[in-house]
Amino acid sequence: MSKTKLPAEMICIVCPRGCHLRVDENLNVTGNACSRGVVYAKTELTHPTRTITSTVRLTGSAVGRVPVKTSEPIPKERIFDVMAEIQRQKAAAPVDCGQVLIKNILGLGADLVATRTIRS
Repeated sequence: MSKTKLPAEMICIVCPRGCHLRVDENLNVTGNACSRGVVYAKTELTHPTRTITSTVRLTGSAVGRVPVKTSEPIPKERIFDVMAEIQRQKAAAPVDCGQVLIKNILGLGADLVATRTIRS
């Protein structure tokens, strides 16, 4: 469980609606317009995750870096570990959008994938 005290209030970021959610001591969620808000609030309070976006150094191209993201959200407490691993990486052009640059990064079940095609 996160260190957030219950009851808690938050704004849902799953869609542009931005529902104002309230979560009680029993993890009952109110204020949501759809069921995605319930899942978001419970996940955010019990085990928050984030999708990481960054860039990886690129060789063999006039473009110096290729944009990347994790294929799945990773635990919030591992963000700095993942970023350190990304900083150590180099990719060689050509790179295709969707190409896996790191499989199962740090054993977290998420791949690091390129989000742009770059030719040499």
